[in-house]
Amino acid sequence: MKNLFGIIIALAGCLALFACNQKSMQTKAEQNGWRLGIQSYTFHLFTLTEALDKTQELGIKYIEIYPGHKLGGKWGDKVFGFELDDQSRKEIKELAGSKGIKIVGTGVFVAGNSDDWEKMFRLAKSMDMEFITCEPALDDWDLVESLSKEYSIKVAVHNHPQPSAYWRPELLLAQIADRSKQTGSCSDVGHWKREGLDPIECLKKLDGRIISLHFKDIAAKQEGASEQHDVIWGTGILNVKGMLEELKRQDFKGVFSIEYEYNWENSVPDIRKCIEYFNDTVDGLF
Repeated sequence: MKNLFGIIIALAGCLALFACNQKSMQTKAEQNGWRLGIQSYTFHLFTLTEALDKTQELGIKYIEIYPGHKLGGKWGDKVFGFELDDQSRKEIKELAGSKGIKIVGTGVFVAGNSDDWEKMFRLAKSMDMEFITCEPALDDWDLVESLSKEYSIKVAVHNHPQPSAYWRPELLLAQIADRSKQTGSCSDVGHWKREGLDPIECLKKLDGRIISLHFKDIAAKQEGASEQHDVIWGTGILNVKGMLEELKRQDFKGVFSIEYEYNWENSVPDIRKCIEYFNDTVDGLF
């Protein structure tokens, strides 16, 4: 009996040491519930299998896959979406897992018709996703909220530019104010700035309802340029540190999806610098 007791104590000590080591391996951001992910549209010029390789190369542990991303590999020209058969879903999840990556969500999803919502929730549930990034039709909200509760999948509403129904925080809040906290915002801070809004003020308005973010920094307006492209975090016109400070104040817990829409063919070096900026800044915040 004494020997058995000694073995139990030793095992408990080993488990405690393992847990301590695991925590020490986490970044300061991860220790505080902030997870960096990749929005797979960042690598839309490549197949999903290649996007997973690039995500692994960057040391990122989470990915949000956009509907329509060509799978590549053994799946060839098949694309990601609710049309995928059960075996393909299982194999894609396993492929990501083999690279240390969890598929946390999919989006931005816009339903072709109301019947498509349940198909998307079934896909998300079958692949153990946490959220669906989407822009629901205003008439679909009762259905979407009901499915969110039924499948225990969060609804993260994205803010594309006008004429999106959600381009300003107030427009989203009008739809979700009296709905489940499973519904909230996927805050695209770049789109807010491009629409002339202050991203920090937008985050403040959504306090308590932010599920995830499409996080970025963008260039200043250039004469003759068609758009304000993404830049390495901390080098553009967004107050990146200020946004992180606001999210810390809110005690936000969730995913920052890196959606880097520039240098499409070779964005990994830029993204690596974004990650370094994020980790250095967060280390200072916490």
